[in-house]
Amino acid sequence: MPSIGAYATVLAAVVATTFASLFAIRRLAVRIGAVVRPDDRHVHERPTPTLGGLAMVLGVLVGMGVARLLGAFDPVFAGSTEPVGVILALVVIAFVGMIDDLRDVSAPAKMAGIVLAASILVIAGISILVLRVPFAGVFVLSNDWSYLLSVVWVVGLTNAINLIDGLDGLAAGIVAIAAATFFLYARELGADGLLVAGNIGPLLAVLVLGACLGFLPHNVHPARIFMGDVGALSLGLLMAASTMVVGGRTDRAFSGNSFFFFAPLLIPVVILGVPVVDTLFAIIRRARSRTGISNADKGHLHHRLMRLGHGHRRSVFILWTWTALLSGFVLWPIYSGSGDGIVPFGIAAILLSLFTLFHPGLRIERRRHAADDAAAPVADDTPTEVAGEPPRA
Repeated sequence: MPSIGAYATVLAAVVATTFASLFAIRRLAVRIGAVVRPDDRHVHERPTPTLGGLAMVLGVLVGMGVARLLGAFDPVFAGSTEPVGVILALVVIAFVGMIDDLRDVSAPAKMAGIVLAASILVIAGISILVLRVPFAGVFVLSNDWSYLLSVVWVVGLTNAINLIDGLDGLAAGIVAIAAATFFLYARELGADGLLVAGNIGPLLAVLVLGACLGFLPHNVHPARIFMGDVGALSLGLLMAASTMVVGGRTDRAFSGNSFFFFAPLLIPVVILGVPVVDTLFAIIRRARSRTGISNADKGHLHHRLMRLGHGHRRSVFILWTWTALLSGFVLWPIYSGSGDGIVPFGIAAILLSLFTLFHPGLRIERRRHAADDAAAPVADDTPTEVAGEPPRA
């Protein structure tokens, strides 16, 4: 597999391109009116330009070009349609996100664009071919099932990252941690001989990491620019592609150090546990209120943390820390060679903590108790009027 130095060169190119191009894109966004103004849906306090994801897409494309010029990545590009498929799918989904940032696109039209981008990946050869289910065995997927699950995978990750993009630096930081973790995981699989030399998964993870690192200095609170849907959807697509070609390509029964919990496709679900849990809660919350799943609200994890009084930066830090902790649970058995037994229990404890702290029913219970308290009789402590003085307000 390519050396760490080769990956570092690509990473530096993506970071530099993304960071530098954001200055021009920010001015362009202001000039064309691509500015998000404060309202009931958002928590920022001043008009902020969007379309920052265009710089991330540009950085990824430059990084892909640099990798093509480096001889270390020849097995990735030689005779493969996957890099071309990634570029085409990225352009399609970035266009869909950009249109949605400039003018609101209906949920069905947006979903159609995501499905189109996912279909391009599948046609190019980036898909889930093998599904290993914990304790149930290995399933080699037919073409129909491979296409269906691959599209669902892309739709799920793109929407999860899009929904968590609600605070300055939150989505970029979470995805950066996830991409770095998945890169280390994929490198270890390659060292164990479970990935072929031409697997594009580790390269895609590095491209995502570089785009997030180049974007974060412009996006930490108070943000000078937002990534918008063009950035969130692009990051979701790239992470989905990376995980599919790593976790859905082998049927070898190898557990312990490499295959976490006997199912490599669970790795991104665990690493991206914060946006995944947030998405599940959003679906449940909107189903209970009988509103559309695409309807925006302020019931996400970051909104709940802010209502608890953590503040903007502390809420972001807490969710970054949760992501880092989940990533540590994944990487610890891989690099230590032990501890597989405690990992499922650790993850169960973390999910239980999230469920306990952020369960949608907690808010309903608090409202009910508040209503009961308000209805309870209150002692009459009205001040007594003094002769010669007007009644007190």
